[in-house]
Amino acid sequence: MSSPGPGLNLAQLDAVNHLGGPSLVLAGAGSGKTRVITHKIGRLIQAGLAADRIAAITFTNKAAAEMRERAGHLVGRDARKVLICTFHALGVRLLREDGQVLGLKPQFSILDTDDITSLLKDCGGTTDANTARAWQWTISSWKAEGMTAADALKRAKDENERVTATIMARYEERLTAYQSVDFDDLIRLPLKLLGEHAEVREKWQKKLGHVLVDEYQDTNATQYELLKLLVGERARFTAVGDDDQSIYGWRGATLDNLKKLPIDFPQLRVIKLEQNYRSTSAILRAANHVIGPNPKLFPKTLWSDLGEGEPVRVVDADNEEHEAERAVARIQSLRANSQYKEWRDFAILYRANHMARSFEQALRRAQIPYKVSGGQSFFDKAEIRDLCAWLRLITNNNDDPAFLRAATTPKRGIGHTTLGQLGTFATQYKLSLFEALFSHSLPSAVNSRSITALHEFGRQVNDLEYRARHTVGHEAALAFLLQWLKDIGYEQYLYDSEENEKIAAARWTNVMDFIDWVAGRCGGKMEDDGAGVQVESERKSLLEVVQTIALISTLSDREQDQNVVTLSTLHASKGLEWPHVMLVGVNEGLLPFRTDDADSDLSAELLALRVQEERRLMYVGITRAQRTLAVSWLKRRKKGRESVPGTPSRFIKEMALDQATVKEDPREKLRALRAEFAQRAAAAPKPEAM
Repeated sequence: MSSPGPGLNLAQLDAVNHLGGPSLVLAGAGSGKTRVITHKIGRLIQAGLAADRIAAITFTNKAAAEMRERAGHLVGRDARKVLICTFHALGVRLLREDGQVLGLKPQFSILDTDDITSLLKDCGGTTDANTARAWQWTISSWKAEGMTAADALKRAKDENERVTATIMARYEERLTAYQSVDFDDLIRLPLKLLGEHAEVREKWQKKLGHVLVDEYQDTNATQYELLKLLVGERARFTAVGDDDQSIYGWRGATLDNLKKLPIDFPQLRVIKLEQNYRSTSAILRAANHVIGPNPKLFPKTLWSDLGEGEPVRVVDADNEEHEAERAVARIQSLRANSQYKEWRDFAILYRANHMARSFEQALRRAQIPYKVSGGQSFFDKAEIRDLCAWLRLITNNNDDPAFLRAATTPKRGIGHTTLGQLGTFATQYKLSLFEALFSHSLPSAVNSRSITALHEFGRQVNDLEYRARHTVGHEAALAFLLQWLKDIGYEQYLYDSEENEKIAAARWTNVMDFIDWVAGRCGGKMEDDGAGVQVESERKSLLEVVQTIALISTLSDREQDQNVVTLSTLHASKGLEWPHVMLVGVNEGLLPFRTDDADSDLSAELLALRVQEERRLMYVGITRAQRTLAVSWLKRRKKGRESVPGTPSRFIKEMALDQATVKEDPREKLRALRAEFAQRAAAAPKPEAM
């Protein structure tokens, strides 16, 4: 294992070496927070803490994978034993191991968004997906606050909330009956598990000797309570975050968690990482000025020794089309006159998804390759997920989430009451739902009419599996799949479930594209071998192809390796960086975003908080840039079907680009830091043994 320390600056070393108690590492943008976390994992192992007693919690699977890889390079094989995962994956582990005390079987199902929407439509007696999604959003926010349906009903402010709370109660009953959980339950239920069962809590507190939390500023109330229960009184944890990059208040993240830390943990050590390794001084100065007006929990100022760099440029544009043309011209100019020649070196960032359209058109006209980051993957579409559920089930009959979706899409006389009874029976006898439906004891739990519908569905799945095993080659697979869609009535189901016929037709086109893609993978087609010779591709059975269905959703991840210009919302850009960034549509009403009708009801205090979060969003956008940054605004912008005069965002003025430049000497900054840390090291107590 490499010794943690080489290549770290003084503040980073301080964070890595603080082992004896709780610490908050305030990691400014580009200050090397992932490096600190991975080196601290190494330092903990070096100090004698077993690798399997360390947990590092992130917010995305991608971040967890990156951290796992970097930890592996640093500490070698021991990195495999470290629990590196998201909050929700940790919740899954807790529930798989100890959820039985809450009545959950280890093989409980995790419902996806479409499954939840379908369930809520049934619970609320509606066919309107938008209504169900509105209920889903409200219920999710209540669960993020740790509320049950009973809590929500008590606190309901109006009839709409009372109705939603009643639907939530039915929804919770269904989840229990189906032995299923939703995404929010993966935090709420582990919190209940640790809070109400002392023996489980003590087990996990002993098991985890140190917990590291990345992007701490993005935690919500229940995640913070879960962290407190995991670390207990010993409070061996490291929270790494940046209050200036807290941009997810709309989904429950709260800066209150940063405020509470020094109160709940008086021995908390606060360490600031202010040296930025990403951006030039000109870019950082603009970022520091923008974030300056926001109230500070822990004041800090980013600095860099990468040199002054190019000045930040402000560009005005006549309208959206003109702005897009100027962005394309800037990309072409920079490619011609700088060392950065790859398309992947450029990003165009904006506040809202709809703003991408004019840039896509301009890039296509200029024949510049691009991708829209954060857009919906083809394999995330509801109709594709429906079909994937069927295909997953015929390859793995024990896939309960796939069973629930396939059995109800399209509907075939198997209602939620029947599924609830089947779920209870399966839990009692420790069976999967598919195994349970053929049990000789099932009539004791489900009526004969429902059993007939279940058996018919089961026979259909078994028949599909048998035929798929013996269907080989493209033509046979295509015929089989088209007949299958006809047998289950999927086209009619799409048209019946959509009020807009054009939307239904578009969804059916997606289905046909998917069927062609699956059949094509079965081979037997004539293809060019690369030398101009036509050869027949390898033939595979349809079953062999669909056995890889679980990997399909990862195909879109390959886009990140493509050499293309990135178009992205500011929210989706967090954690990323590019040599050249264009921050576009920086107008009042767009950034900060404001909807006159919705905002008119907000108090002055809430409006101020909203502007503060929008300011942090601007700060995030600025600090994505490594070498150059251009900020553009519109003289006239579209608002609905109208074109209205545009005003530059207040954030452009706050960048203070017209002020006289005061250049810092990084050497003076480093000398002051060395003196500060030498004094602190001399006074620091020795850490307790691991």
